[in-house]
Amino acid sequence: MMKPEDVAHYLRENPQFFDDYAEMLADIRIPHPHEGRVISISERQMISLREKNRQLQVKLHELINIGENNDKISEKMHRLTVALVEFNSLEAMLHGLNNHLRDDFAIPHVALRLWSSNQAAGEGQRLEFTPVSDTVHALVDNMARPYCGPHLADEINQWFGQDASLLRSFCMIPLRRKHTIGLLVMGSPELERFYPDMGTLYLERLGALITSALTRLKSKG
Repeated sequence: MMKPEDVAHYLRENPQFFDDYAEMLADIRIPHPHEGRVISISERQMISLREKNRQLQVKLHELINIGENNDKISEKMHRLTVALVEFNSLEAMLHGLNNHLRDDFAIPHVALRLWSSNQAAGEGQRLEFTPVSDTVHALVDNMARPYCGPHLADEINQWFGQDASLLRSFCMIPLRRKHTIGLLVMGSPELERFYPDMGTLYLERLGALITSALTRLKSKG
């Protein structure tokens, strides 16, 4: 008894079959994929082509949306880059960074901690220079790239104060050049804002921009 896959294999290996038996094409009837009736092979081909076209249109729209979103992110990154270059003091930079993340990137919940072995005047009074545990230092040192997801160490979660209970997804960006100098953490009440499989290219660039600005301003000060 010949199996369906044997028939399919034969037709693939012998494409001239329907040239030799062209009259069969007019007589063959197959089930409609969505309706309870039979149709000809040519009708079935048209349905398949329309379905493939629909799938391609959906994919095209997805690619267009991705491109538009990337353009918007690139514009925001450019505005932030210009601002970081123009800041002349560490205090202005930290204040401006929060404003940009909140207003331009729509991230209202941001926590930043900076390591400082030789504190400059006024650093001890800034929340960003609050000492962190060796556990957090080790965690950040071992991060190869930004983390996105629903989990956060209790100590880091506490940086958000009373807002911590509202947050459901997080992004942690290590700030480093040759050495780690701090950690930027962003939180969202939306579970899908920062998810484990999201791309981190722009987040890595954000970390590099902030690190560069911090290094420049701390060296001035």
